[in-house]
Amino acid sequence: MQCIYTTWAPPLSKLRSTKSKLSTGNIQTQIHINKDDDVDDDSVGEKFRLPSNVKSITSISNPFVKHCLKLRHSSSYRHSHGSVLVVGTTPIREIYKFERSLQERTVRIDCLLLLDEAEVPEGLDDISNFTLRISPMVMKKLSGLQSIESIEAIALMKIPASFFNINVNQNDSDCRSWFPSPHRILVLDGIQDPGNLGTLLRSAMAFKWGGVFLLPGCCDPFNEKALRASRGACFQLPIVSGSWCHLEALKDEFQMKLLGGHPESNEEARRVLRLSQGLVQSLTDVPLCLVLGSEGHGLSEKSERLCELVNIQMAGGFESLNVSVAGGIFLYMLQPKKQRISHQE
Repeated sequence: MQCIYTTWAPPLSKLRSTKSKLSTGNIQTQIHINKDDDVDDDSVGEKFRLPSNVKSITSISNPFVKHCLKLRHSSSYRHSHGSVLVVGTTPIREIYKFERSLQERTVRIDCLLLLDEAEVPEGLDDISNFTLRISPMVMKKLSGLQSIESIEAIALMKIPASFFNINVNQNDSDCRSWFPSPHRILVLDGIQDPGNLGTLLRSAMAFKWGGVFLLPGCCDPFNEKALRASRGACFQLPIVSGSWCHLEALKDEFQMKLLGGHPESNEEARRVLRLSQGLVQSLTDVPLCLVLGSEGHGLSEKSERLCELVNIQMAGGFESLNVSVAGGIFLYMLQPKKQRISHQE
């Protein structure tokens, strides 16, 4: 089987072919370029080391601050270094709480950045071997926020071992290692808005779905806006970024049904099912992939052709819902049976 993988926009001419091994696992990550990248290509692949004697930073021109800004702005830089900047105590604490609940360590915090004279937030006092104090000016620069009143901490974390960026040369049998529980998988098709993508990740985590598969055209789940919207769910959910041939291998391996979210149309040649309790009950024991397209373009031609289409019936006069709102309804209705029962009790 031959696959062409084109996720996250066309490659820049100066980009070197670089792979980085994540210290949290034996996963090799391919580098892809986000169309919003704004860093010098030549910086990709260069490894940054902060001297161990440095304990505080007050200047925004410090090389470490510039390194962190590149991690925030550039997907290629993030994936070449295998590092992510997580802003805010709440997502850091949620990621750490999830990490502590696991038997196997999947997330590593390399550095905790704390505002000058601020106390270490409760629950975060033992998460990092290295704590760095930064000035309000540096905190504002790194967070990208106009007000830092609610920002006490920023963490420099390794991209988790639960994230797979699939190499086209990987054997199809590898799909068994992508998702520990492939009964319910959310598939995102060309979701470019990071806010929508992050919200969908958070909803998938809330309703105990087995993971998320990103088809080409999706934004980076570690994008700063996606991170903020997901509240750290991208560190907790198994996420695979691959192409249609990889998704088809997963579908065939686990005999999964492809269900595509689709707006109802009187001009639709194909029958579009309505999301209902009857439909949900008929799918209770069926492994399925729920495919959602972008708000602007909907499902891609291939997704629409290969999926059984289903819509959400609406009494109002709108043709469709925002993809993150529609996705939340789909994810709740189609969530694993045990999870649904526990909510009703």
